[in-house]
Amino acid sequence: MNTTIKPFAALLVGVLLLSGCAVPVAPVGGGAPASAETSGMMTEVGAGEGEVSIVAWAGYIERGETDPNFDWVTQFEADTGCKVTVKTAATSDEMVALMNEGNFDLVTASGDASLRLVAGGTVQEINIDLVPSYSTVDERLQTAPWHTVDGKHYGVPYQWGANVLMYNTDVFPEPPTSWNVVFEEMELPDGQSNKGRVQAYDGPIHVADAALYLKMHNPELGIADPYSLNREQFEAALELLRGQRQLVGRYWHDAFVQIDDFKNEGVVATGSWPFQVNLLAAEGAPVGSVIPQEGATGWADTTMMHVNAPHPNCAYLWLEWSLNPKLQGDLAAWFGSVPAVPAACEGNELLGPTGCQTNGIDNFEQISFWRTPTSTCADGSDGCVPYHEWVTAYIGVIGGR
Repeated sequence: MNTTIKPFAALLVGVLLLSGCAVPVAPVGGGAPASAETSGMMTEVGAGEGEVSIVAWAGYIERGETDPNFDWVTQFEADTGCKVTVKTAATSDEMVALMNEGNFDLVTASGDASLRLVAGGTVQEINIDLVPSYSTVDERLQTAPWHTVDGKHYGVPYQWGANVLMYNTDVFPEPPTSWNVVFEEMELPDGQSNKGRVQAYDGPIHVADAALYLKMHNPELGIADPYSLNREQFEAALELLRGQRQLVGRYWHDAFVQIDDFKNEGVVATGSWPFQVNLLAAEGAPVGSVIPQEGATGWADTTMMHVNAPHPNCAYLWLEWSLNPKLQGDLAAWFGSVPAVPAACEGNELLGPTGCQTNGIDNFEQISFWRTPTSTCADGSDGCVPYHEWVTAYIGVIGGR
């Protein structure tokens, strides 16, 4: 088992950069962008600038290079003349840092990044009148709190899903029923310990996974929301994570490295994304996934636009393109996610007639979607532990402190 632990002190950069200020959209290429109001929100879409740059999760923007069946970039480029460039990010903190650096148009942000980007003035309000297909978005997502602030939309929903428990079916003849297989030392069904055979996510948002576990198993803590923790609850989650540190062979953040670890390094149970599960299953690996009894954290990703997007017209063209049912269904089939557009669940050859059910469209209420923790608790009271403390504390956990 490879026991390398990748440090992620760079997470601090994303937090510290949040204090930077942003300015309204500026003219690009010598011509005025299609924006006129002082808010910076565009009022019309003009001719494309020839390029759009996107910060995205691995597997989110495919042009058929990995598998020719999965390509939703080539046709967009042909139709619009906007060449798509992609910078893959492994964590939400990396996404925030990259967007704060600038020079990108769009980002596929999860809920633990989206509100940080809004609060930091890094992304601009989206004029949904310029995205005609917005009305086709799942009603549960159209005004979701991770991208809608004071009635203003700061992005376009893209996909959503759960952080599943991925397991080796040779080791677990029956699916695990609890996250305890990755949190507590135990003998697994194959007669061997789980020590050194499990992984955990290399990001401070993993504290919420520990809190969700404690919500069921330590009800005396009174945890109601895994992203809204008072000091006692937060310390309890950290203590659980310190114990997990003794079990973890690697803290993962790269999906493809995790796939390799599952195949070659003896990983048998870990939190993961459906993307890794699907790729491993396609290769014939003994892999399964489940949402255990405690529920799961998850992600509802939103395509957001930088306040100084270099290519605002191409960016808006992509926002509209991203909602077409073919793209949404193909992406859901590829990533194992759920489309933001329900119509994508029907008539998609790659996704199949039951693909959305398989990917968890009925699990929406079981998922605690990623959200940036703040000192203001979910009930409006003060006294919750803010995200910057999650960052420093989790670095300590990984470092063995």
